[in-house]
Amino acid sequence: MNKNIVQAFALAGLLCTPLWAAAQSSNAYKLTHQYALGGTGSWDYLSLDEAGHRLFIARDDRVMVADPASGKLLKEIPGMQHVHGVALVPSLHRAYASNGHGNNVSVIDLDTLKVTGHIAISGKDPDAIIYDAATSHVLTMNGDSNNISVIDPASGKELSTIALDGNPEFAVSDGQGNVYNNIEDKAELAHIDIKAGKVLHTWSLAPCEGPTGLALDAANKRLFSACANGWLIVTDATDGHQVAKLPIGKRPDAAAYDPQTHDVFASSRDGVLNVYHQDSADQYSKVVDVPTMKSARTMALDTASNQVYLVGAKVAEKGKPVSGFTLLVVGKP
Repeated sequence: MNKNIVQAFALAGLLCTPLWAAAQSSNAYKLTHQYALGGTGSWDYLSLDEAGHRLFIARDDRVMVADPASGKLLKEIPGMQHVHGVALVPSLHRAYASNGHGNNVSVIDLDTLKVTGHIAISGKDPDAIIYDAATSHVLTMNGDSNNISVIDPASGKELSTIALDGNPEFAVSDGQGNVYNNIEDKAELAHIDIKAGKVLHTWSLAPCEGPTGLALDAANKRLFSACANGWLIVTDATDGHQVAKLPIGKRPDAAAYDPQTHDVFASSRDGVLNVYHQDSADQYSKVVDVPTMKSARTMALDTASNQVYLVGAKVAEKGKPVSGFTLLVVGKP
């Protein structure tokens, strides 16, 4: 090949790589806003009402409702008993909050943001809670009884329970009758036929320890389990085989997947939001590690604006009162 042509190709390569890297860097996710919400008490899961532009924060004895765009606290819904999470059902204008110390679920009117009743369950310590569109049922993951409560929101009653072989953490539904649930104490992933009410498969997540947050890529059938020992395990939802393991911050409590950008997120108590890009169903590349706030372990993803909402506190140490409770927004400036 002509020497000048070789030199031209080499120069093009030198020029292209820095330009690509610069473009990636300039478009990377960053912490863009911090809003003081204040208040005492521990917290757990976040749920985003995208249509109503409201963020629901499970906050021990209440549910906080905030406007994530402005950081304004819109409402506090009292009467909770160590609430863990909120499942939103916009079609019914209702939300359902899991009360870990009450062994029940509070029913919230989404129009008035008031509690209209409670649904008693037989499961103990309802923790994560989701809505399954395939059955139109609300599901609670019960930490102290190792089972799932199946609730009919129309009648306001528990219909049945599904036994698990360990402590359930977060769960996701594909809307087609499959529910997947992290089993925290066994480092496993359960595949449940929710219509039949039985566990079909239990898959190992090794080398994961303590899986908590879970997200689903429904199109590619990939599951993302965030693990206490600093791994994000990617599992093929069709047969349970592991396709990738990605390093993340330790002691995470949430994971999310954006089907539009194909970005994967994990938030941890270490004070970092890890972001990976899905290059293909089984290949992932790091986008950025965003410093957030120590203790900011739970989050909600807004797929419309490509923003991530997290909460943390300036003081959140065991044995000390929580103070400096803050809403954090991560996005692309």
